[in-house]
Amino acid sequence: MKLKQLSEDWTSVIVGSVLIIAIVATTFFPELPKFGPKEGWTGWTVLSTEIFTTGNSIRLLLTFLYFLLFTLFGGWLMGKSIKSVLWAFPVVFILSMGAQFIASSGSMKNLGLETVLFSLLIGLFIRNVIKVPDWLKSGIQSEFYIKIGLVMLGASVLFSEIMKAGFYGLLQAVIVVVSVWYFAYWIAKKMKIDEELSIMMASAVSICGVSAAIATAGAIKGDHKKLSYVISLVLIVAIPMMIFMPLLAKWLGLSDEVTGAWLGGTIDTTGAVVASGTIAGDVALKFSTIIKFSQNILLGVAAFLISVYWTYKQVDKNKNQEKPTLKIIWERFPKFVLGFIIVSLIFSFVISAETAEFTGKTIKSYQSLWFNLAFICIGLETRFKDIIELDRGRPLIAFLTAQLFNIFITLGIAYVLFQLLWVGQ
Repeated sequence: MKLKQLSEDWTSVIVGSVLIIAIVATTFFPELPKFGPKEGWTGWTVLSTEIFTTGNSIRLLLTFLYFLLFTLFGGWLMGKSIKSVLWAFPVVFILSMGAQFIASSGSMKNLGLETVLFSLLIGLFIRNVIKVPDWLKSGIQSEFYIKIGLVMLGASVLFSEIMKAGFYGLLQAVIVVVSVWYFAYWIAKKMKIDEELSIMMASAVSICGVSAAIATAGAIKGDHKKLSYVISLVLIVAIPMMIFMPLLAKWLGLSDEVTGAWLGGTIDTTGAVVASGTIAGDVALKFSTIIKFSQNILLGVAAFLISVYWTYKQVDKNKNQEKPTLKIIWERFPKFVLGFIIVSLIFSFVISAETAEFTGKTIKSYQSLWFNLAFICIGLETRFKDIIELDRGRPLIAFLTAQLFNIFITLGIAYVLFQLLWVGQ
């Protein structure tokens, strides 16, 4: 009997869930390769004793085989060509390890630049300077990899952490998400940008960057090329924000709490938030992370509301289309977001805090590797020319305008809540 092909959403939930169960309930998972000490490698001594070793080579090989196994398993569930995966995956994996190696150097660690940025840059270099061969194009699975990572991300989005900032943290998250989303959507429509791209950009700027863009694209069945465009914008714009916002906060004389709330509510990628918070100091890092997690948890709510909105929107456009029912809304709802929510709830309320903390670190490292693979693929799909020239540059201008609005309004909200109203613990 032929296996019924599953959607990419359901497949990512299954693969992510099996990986999490393997990590929590068993020891059936390899130790990931090491790339030097926490402060980064700085010379041949570290390279020869910690990275270029027999033990690390074995870890690298086992990691490759493990991720290849799950990628093939996912491809089989979706009915994809196993041959294309076997050809493309080794190249994508090697490139992702190269990005990890670069990001783990001492100089890159000092700058606070994250691995996914180098994954994107490597992919962009190959796509824009060299050439992506057809056999590699057929095996690129950026959305599949990132959806697995998003399911696993739920293990680190814990309600106990979010509640450390109490009512004010959640209040800021809600105000920022709603106000920035509507402004970004409004400015995009004013500039005559199409509906799909407008919604994806608004979600990316207002909620949690790449994760929100992916979830929104799933909810509206958005165009894959437009999604890659938004993701590239998010990562590229996050770099100067990550570096200069902590310096600006210091120049403005903001308190650590306000600085952290500002960074966490404005910068669109979790990794960049952590790096920026680290530059600003321990207290700022704590608050920036909590605020970011507060916005992350709104991802599920936003995806549901966008699914409902888009379903009704399609009915308005096509009067012959079936009226929206719970079944239709369910079909549109991105299932990997459901996986993210369930994992978050389980790790927050079902398993013990000790188990969540112990296994969470391993799950996070696996999640990061899936993201690295995804951003290599995104880079391989994206041309700089498209970013600049798409719709005569109007989406780029709209995105930057919305981000600038985000910076100012979040600063104001963070100042009121964490400077004028906040009573520290």
